[in-house]
Amino acid sequence: MREKALDYPGVHEDFPWGEHALKVKKKVFLFMRYDASLLSLSVKLPTSNGMALMFPFATPTGYGLGKAGWVTARFPQGSRPPLPLLEAWLDESYRAIAPAKFVAALSGVEPRGASVRRPRARRAVKR
Repeated sequence: MREKALDYPGVHEDFPWGEHALKVKKKVFLFMRYDASLLSLSVKLPTSNGMALMFPFATPTGYGLGKAGWVTARFPQGSRPPLPLLEAWLDESYRAIAPAKFVAALSGVEPRGASVRRPRARRAVKR
């Protein structure tokens, strides 16, 4: 998941509170914690959080983040996380947090309202 997250435009890694945080423009879109006994990750799911919470491994993220659509998934050692599902959640979270220009770069489409800067025409100088 970390490697996949780092492939998105503008992403960098940070380590607040003993967790891995993957950020785009200083905003977190993935929290991860893992050790020998547990893998835990939290993502923002504004569209699919209701469905995500139906899975037995998913709960609303603590510290009030669950109210904003954040979901935490926990997988004890020996379990097999559903990687395609988690990758879809990662993508939704990135798209929810990232600036429009980065999201547009994923599909090669210019964001709505974006304009291309054109150089100003030079004015003739009277001598």
